[in-house]
Amino acid sequence: MTTSDTGRDTAAVTGLLLAAGGGRRLGGRPKALLTHRGRPLVEHAVATLRAGGCARVHIVLGARADEVRARALLPDCVLVDNPDWEQGMGTSLRAGLDSLAGTGARAALVSLVDQPGIGPEAIARVLAAGTSPGSLVSAAYDGVRGHPVLFGAAHWPGIAATATGDRGARAYLKEHADRLTLVECGDVAEAYDIDTEADLAHLE
Repeated sequence: MTTSDTGRDTAAVTGLLLAAGGGRRLGGRPKALLTHRGRPLVEHAVATLRAGGCARVHIVLGARADEVRARALLPDCVLVDNPDWEQGMGTSLRAGLDSLAGTGARAALVSLVDQPGIGPEAIARVLAAGTSPGSLVSAAYDGVRGHPVLFGAAHWPGIAATATGDRGARAYLKEHADRLTLVECGDVAEAYDIDTEADLAHLE
């Protein structure tokens, strides 16, 4: 069993990495395979989740999934194929949550493969704020909600029912704003996305 400094069982929270995007605005280069510090970006994202306290990691793949499997070193990760990835992030979120059924996970900490400016410190803060299957926690940047987001298992059915297109869990989070705990992370992370050619300057 893995425990945090508070003695809480952190193995009950699974890191859920959404890495299915095809990089349409990047000339069709899948974001998971962009090079960062000499390796595919998906490897960096997994290392960040683990360094932040997620012992178990599920990765949702889509665009060129076979190539991601062949090129990226992802030991001990559960790889989830999303054949509907072109329909938007909502399908990846649903596929990821479905993959957690029967695993014993009480919560999922969701992160995006194209946000390398979000490091272990932000992961750890959000993870520490999730205390039960009823938890709903989000990182915030200058008070604005962002990623990572922790979904307690009690919320999974509702999220899956409303996750459509590229909105992911946005509608669910808005509807349950009164139950959402925001954890400020702007002092330890930068929440930019790698979406366009100009954004590639953030990669090393």
